[in-house]
Parts: sequence; C-alpha cells; structure tokens
Amino acid sequence: MEVIKNRLSDPETLARISRLELRARDVVEGVISGMHKSPHKGYSVEFAQHRNYSKGDEIRHIDWKVFARSDRLYVKQYEEETNLKAYILLDGSDSMKYKSGALSKLEYASILAAAISTLLLQQRDSVGLAVFNEGVKTFLPASGTPTHLREMIRQLETIQTAPKTNIASTFHDIAERIKRRSLIIVMSDLFDDPNEIMKGIQHFRHRKHEVALFHTIDRDELTFPFKETCLFEGMELEGELPAEPNALRKEYLRLFEAFISALKGGCREMGMDYVQFPTDKSPGQALAQYLSVRSMTR
Repeated sequence: MEVIKNRLSDPETLARISRLELRARDVVEGVISGMHKSPHKGYSVEFAQHRNYSKGDEIRHIDWKVFARSDRLYVKQYEEETNLKAYILLDGSDSMKYKSGALSKLEYASILAAAISTLLLQQRDSVGLAVFNEGVKTFLPASGTPTHLREMIRQLETIQTAPKTNIASTFHDIAERIKRRSLIIVMSDLFDDPNEIMKGIQHFRHRKHEVALFHTIDRDELTFPFKETCLFEGMELEGELPAEPNALRKEYLRLFEAFISALKGGCREMGMDYVQFPTDKSPGQALAQYLSVRSMTR
C-alpha cells in the first residue's frame, strides 16, 4: 500500500500501528475475501454448523465422521470471512479547534482518521468519511482504493469548521445513508446532550453497525488548570464570560465528570467502545494502545 505523504500522515503514528489490525467484533458484510466474519454461510475458513445434505451439494463437504456415527449425510458449513466497511465520522465544529498544546482536537482527530484509514486499506478493507457540524458537510462512501485514500486525506486537510453541532440529527442522517453493516468510528469532543447523542448512536446499533466512540478532548477540558481571572469565550456562539477559575473549578469538574459518566454508561449499555484521546498524548501511542486492547477483547 502506498503511504501518502502529507501533514496528517504522521510517521510515528503509522509506525506504531503498522503491525496491528483493526478487526470487526460484530458480523460485517462485504464483497471480497478478508479477515472479518460475514453473515453469509460459505465453505471456507471457520466451521459454523452442519446441515442436511441436499442433492447437488459437493461430496467433499460431507462430514464422513458424522455419517459413520449416524448413517446420515450432513454437510459442513463454514463462516465466510469478508472485508470490513468502516466509516469515520469526524466532528468539524468550531470547538474542535481548541488547543492548549501542539495539536488542536481537530488536528489530532484528523491524524487518527488518516492513520486508521491507511491501516484499513492495508488490510484490504474499505473506509468512508463523514465530516459534520450542524449537519453533514462531507460524505465519502466507503472504498478501498489508493485514490480514495488521497481524497479522504484532502478532505481532512481542508475542513471548514462551523459554530454549531447537532450530533444526534447528524447521526440519524448518516445512519440512513450507510446500507451495509459497518464499523462506525466517531471522533468528536461530543459537546452535546449525552442523551441525545446516544439516541443518534442507537440508530446505528438498530441497523446492526458496530460503533466506537473516540472522545477527542484537550487536557485543559479534563483538568481545568486555569488560575487567573480570565475571559472565557464560547467557541460555538455561546458568547463571553468573565470568571474566576478557582471559584468554578470544583463545580466544573463535577459537571464534566457527570458528562463523561453519561457517555461511558450509554456506550456500555449498547456494547460499544468508549475511548478518551487526550490531545497531549502521542496519537501513535494512543491508537496503538486502543488497537492492542481491542484485539484482546474480541
């Protein structure tokens, strides 16, 4: 697979994940041979079940050991393995531009998206991209070609953010567009009502998609380290608010922890991955750690 050279193709990130795999936990649908379980029964890879022999079945698939015990003809059926379709849903709202360190949340998420897309194509899988804020701004159907990867990278490098996010309605829209069962990877700071977010994600689960939530967050948002009196400016048209951080810290951290708990609880109830990606952590290290843990919990 050609490695596309651009500011998003971080060599350290690609090196860390080059020997890892991103496999589907749930059953997926695809059109070429790959490493993921298909809902369609075939005659290859992994045994699934027996069924009665029917006229026209190939004799080589008869289980002769069962015949010897029962004097009845049964055919072995196997699970086909197939390629994975994945979609990366990336938040393009203004709040994603916040940064306290080297990378904004948007830049960090874009590096993760480029790395995962490269990995999936190396596995002969296909990947699509949806960039959203108040609605879907970019939608690239899943494909597995180098040309498609170049277009995805181009889209990631030219994201135009907007002030508002409507995550729930956006997820309902995207769920209607994706017809085959897929892996949905959401990359967002998730600054919306957790209950509404989960309603949108439930639409994906209803359609049998697997979902992973990559909570891309700045360390400032996790720890609220501010000390001096300052002017806080909302990045999604909330206005400005002069404040004394020391007076706000305890309540802010309480509310933020409740926000995180609601997201984690919703993901747990629906059997989804919830992973925090703080932007001060190496993207390669964070992604490699997630993939390694995921591979052990299949």
